[in-house]
Amino acid sequence: MSTAHDRERAWLLVTRREVVSRITDKSFLIGTVLMVAMIVGFIGFTAWQEERTDEATLGATPEAVAMAQAVADAAPQVDDKLEVRLVELDDDAAARAALEADEVDAWLHPVDGDWQLTSESSEQDSLTAATRVVVRQQVLADNAARVGSTVEELEAGSTVGTEFLRGDAERAAVAEAVGFVFVFLFYFAALVFGMQLASSVIEEKQSRIVEIIAAAIPLRHLLAGKVLGNTALALIQLLVYLAVGLVGLTFTPYKSYVPALSGPAAWFLAFFLAGFVALACLWAVAGSLASRTEDLQATSTPLTMLMLVMFFGGLSLDGRGQVIASFVPPVSAVVMPKRILAGGVDWWEPLAALGLLAAFALATVWVGERLYRRALLQTGGRVSLRQAWSAAE
Repeated sequence: MSTAHDRERAWLLVTRREVVSRITDKSFLIGTVLMVAMIVGFIGFTAWQEERTDEATLGATPEAVAMAQAVADAAPQVDDKLEVRLVELDDDAAARAALEADEVDAWLHPVDGDWQLTSESSEQDSLTAATRVVVRQQVLADNAARVGSTVEELEAGSTVGTEFLRGDAERAAVAEAVGFVFVFLFYFAALVFGMQLASSVIEEKQSRIVEIIAAAIPLRHLLAGKVLGNTALALIQLLVYLAVGLVGLTFTPYKSYVPALSGPAAWFLAFFLAGFVALACLWAVAGSLASRTEDLQATSTPLTMLMLVMFFGGLSLDGRGQVIASFVPPVSAVVMPKRILAGGVDWWEPLAALGLLAAFALATVWVGERLYRRALLQTGGRVSLRQAWSAAE
């Protein structure tokens, strides 16, 4: 027989059971390890791509050797990840033979007063871009010399600079990439843990074990334990992913951004916690409304639609729409961390958005607890929201 003290601590026992049963489950551990491996692999590939140097072989017939040599010498100044090696060819026939034999990547030669870069079957993007810049500069310098001028004089006033109101382009690209990771991790965790939570509720209801549990502890304690247990698991897993990601970034050319990402990552954890609690409670309600596993798709459809709105809204919203959405729960759970990453957010905005999200979570827990308690013990088929809300205690 349970004592009053045991009943008061029932939510803690359920939480512990949820955490222990999942953290010792092989599928959970394997899934976590695989995700960590994917993160490490992606970061490793990114670092390799950034450090990798493209090597190109440029062929030139006698009349183009001087220009090709200029391209080979100046290419690293145009693209610091490109190295060009010059191969001198006797004539056009030798050039075509070298292309067909893959001895050169491209052949530079003059055509009707201009220059042409011929490749075997596909354009060499980095080599083509560098060649265009160098040839233009060389020809412009020659033409300027003929009229007694210089390239600098001819190009005076033609330079277009760039400026970013919120940092530089590289920082913006990093913020965009990390923002995508934040949105994906929230969606992934809410979907995976939510489905598992709902499934466990259905299993207990379908096997009628919940009736035995309800005789021993209050149902609100059962709900609290399930929500808190899954929230703890999701948070632990998320911390592992973020730690691996931030540590991994220190081995890439983007390591200078790691300190700047720590603050937004902490904000993301806070928004994740509030948003996940609300969604976890709704997943528990979706499970309680179903009487069989087959019913879950119908009872969880509104919730999955909401999560899709959050996912695509977090990825696609910008401008004024993004600002407004960053204060609208539960979408703010993914939108505000992205805005924080991008910069230009006043200090009070994350606090206000988090406060609204926390209020939404509390309201969701209150409504969800009532629906959960009143639907969980009804086994005569799928229960509608109206039936659950108006059912007797």
